[in-house]
Amino acid sequence: MPRVEPKAAPPSIAKSSGKMAIASLVSRITGFLWKLMLVWAVGTGVENDSFNIANTLPNVVFELLLGGVLSSVVVPLMVRSQDDPDGGAAYTQRMLTVGLTVLAVGTVIAVAAAPALTSLYTEQGGHANSALTNAFARLLLPEIFFYGVFALLSAILNAKHIFGPTAWAPVMNNVVVIATLGLFMLMPGKISTDPVRMSDPKLLVLGIGVTLGIAVQAALLVPPLLRTGFRFKWRWGVDKRMKEFGGLALWILGYVAVSQVGLTVNTRVLTSGDAGGVTIYSNAWLLFQLPYGVIGVSLLTAIMPRLSRNAADGDVRKVVADLSYGSRISTVMLVPIAAVLTVVGGSIGVALFSGGANSAAEAGRLGEALAISSFGLLPYALVMLQLRVFYAMKDARTPTLIMVVMTAVKIPLLYLCPVLLDARDIVLGAMLVNSLTFVVGAIMGQVWLWVRLGNLRSKRVLGVILFTVVASGLGVAAAVAAGWLVPGGGGRATVWVKLILQGLVGLAVSFGVLAALKVEELAPATKRFTRLVKGRRRHAE
Repeated sequence: MPRVEPKAAPPSIAKSSGKMAIASLVSRITGFLWKLMLVWAVGTGVENDSFNIANTLPNVVFELLLGGVLSSVVVPLMVRSQDDPDGGAAYTQRMLTVGLTVLAVGTVIAVAAAPALTSLYTEQGGHANSALTNAFARLLLPEIFFYGVFALLSAILNAKHIFGPTAWAPVMNNVVVIATLGLFMLMPGKISTDPVRMSDPKLLVLGIGVTLGIAVQAALLVPPLLRTGFRFKWRWGVDKRMKEFGGLALWILGYVAVSQVGLTVNTRVLTSGDAGGVTIYSNAWLLFQLPYGVIGVSLLTAIMPRLSRNAADGDVRKVVADLSYGSRISTVMLVPIAAVLTVVGGSIGVALFSGGANSAAEAGRLGEALAISSFGLLPYALVMLQLRVFYAMKDARTPTLIMVVMTAVKIPLLYLCPVLLDARDIVLGAMLVNSLTFVVGAIMGQVWLWVRLGNLRSKRVLGVILFTVVASGLGVAAAVAAGWLVPGGGGRATVWVKLILQGLVGLAVSFGVLAALKVEELAPATKRFTRLVKGRRRHAE
């Protein structure tokens, strides 16, 4: 009998997500740094609002074309295609052929229609500069194609359990943008806003440099893909798997379209308030996503291939185990961070964003927006995890229906913000509404999964949530007490001292209590920290 080589076991979720968390942390920090540099360079006024609206468009169009489909459906289907006689090579080639064609055509159309696209996001009579937004959009919309290439290649690598290159490539994107902003700040003068000129050197440097960063990010995935032995060739035609992909894709396009309706209303409400609302919201959202980006995204990326395999095998027990594990890890890691953010949010805004062209008052408003919305961090992570479970089971309809309900809740609340709040506080209301929407989505997703899968091991998850809330409450109390030790006044240096002291004390107490309670889900992080400390001690000796 011929010898059958056993398949190599995939790396553990904890190990894979831990490695990606480091790369994601570096990526988020460098990404945050260039956002900071942009605020220092142009403030939080019209120029930054115009850039942020234009820089949102490539993501929106990409999501409408393929983004939601690629991140949600492609990995599960590629995992299933690995059972084909050719290991899924033909399916992958067809996927790339269709994807690259759609992206190229969509990018050309989007650049041509830039003014029409920007008009969707600017309120008539609002504070955004339409001409400047259009100019930025023409330079930034080519990012659509490169975002798509990156997503396609990432999906192929992740299906093969290769996560490192996709995690580190965004860091190089951020490095390119940081270098661009450094050059931008060294150039004399300001971007001309009246009139707006496409030949403006500072406008060209900023727009082309940011787009170049996305192109570099996509190009970096080509060498690791070639090392897997994969070779691309144009392969046209539709087979059974592509038909299956098309059916799922239609529901996901519906999901993306509904979510973009909510985003459009959100942006229009923000532009109806004080100037800088879009920029404050954008940066507060960036800070809000930082903990999730390091922990949640790394966990989802590592868990998705395994979850897809278990769903393909019809092993409901293992699917529930993956969902429960992801929920518990997210709870233990994110709730203490969210709790401490409610205390230090204002200090974060002033410490990081005041200076240069931005005032301390505007920076403080950004910090308030972060603090008021931080309770939505865990619900957001749970919604993202729940959606991945549905997609792994080849159910794209349910996530779309959940998004419809979330958007139906979100839009009326957003329109209440200008009615109930001052123009200056509209951005605070928008961030609060955003987090409330995730709470609704998380509850709906959990109930729907319970109906589909039965017992979700909810008692264990609720127990972890209870322990974590108690520990986080003690951490918040300790952080508030630590803040009393720092005298008022003293400017930005004092704010930094207060931020560091409250952050360290709050997190140390929260995670310390969890460790004392011997919460099992904290074990991977504590073991890694212990190994790191022991390694440094041996090195010092």
